[in-house]
Amino acid sequence: MRLASFLAPGDDTARAGEVRGEEVVAFAEGTVLDRLATQDRAPATGPAYPLAEVRLLAPVPQPRAIFGIGRNYAAHARELGHELPKTPLVFTKQPGASVGPAGPVRCPGVVHQLDYEVELAVVMGAGGRIAGWAVADDVTARDLQRSEGQWTRAKGFDTACPWGPWITTTDELADALGLRLTTYVNGELRQDSTTADLVFGPQALVDHITAAIALQPGDLILTGTPSGVGEGMTPPTYLQPGDVVRCEIERLGAIEHAIEAG
Repeated sequence: MRLASFLAPGDDTARAGEVRGEEVVAFAEGTVLDRLATQDRAPATGPAYPLAEVRLLAPVPQPRAIFGIGRNYAAHARELGHELPKTPLVFTKQPGASVGPAGPVRCPGVVHQLDYEVELAVVMGAGGRIAGWAVADDVTARDLQRSEGQWTRAKGFDTACPWGPWITTTDELADALGLRLTTYVNGELRQDSTTADLVFGPQALVDHITAAIALQPGDLILTGTPSGVGEGMTPPTYLQPGDVVRCEIERLGAIEHAIEAG
């Protein structure tokens, strides 16, 4: 099942629905978060809308918690000159960073080196179990990341986490390892790898976090990014207002968002 939050044509009321092919069918009641919490997989029975005519929102508009994982692809760690971590390197993004798959991402005025990071997002369900998967862009201010001892501002600013386009539940895709993930900037391929290059897989990350923090339905874990980021290019190449970033993961869909000045 693919769970989406959306606005129907001519309506500004957010709805939850099930994506089926090229349409989204509304649930009679409740939100995507309700479905994650109850593990309800009953098919949607409400009105159907062409997928091309709805506005997709972040599946869970403001997750309670967004965890990120640093240096979790071997090739990415190497391109930035880092050793592989011996345990997962965990940070957090603020709930206000969450934005829909079309963004936009608004670059704060204090940031001059903005970068993209396509990531497999783990979406939590009830009982600390993985409920599904999504596509995310862990947008990062490299200048703040380098100059500050922690990454809260660098990775947690408002709109720094576009994600979606929906949640593909584990009953449809049980294992997200080995999926191809790519990033295009203005149509140019920048990142091209697979989740097989993860240092720590999704369940290992869940186990590591839950050893200290209880995970709740709707919480996100962004599992890390592969090589090909702008920071690793020669010379480093950062995002500018007007750029369009497309992040795609095999079997999970794609998100595409513009960069705007904050």
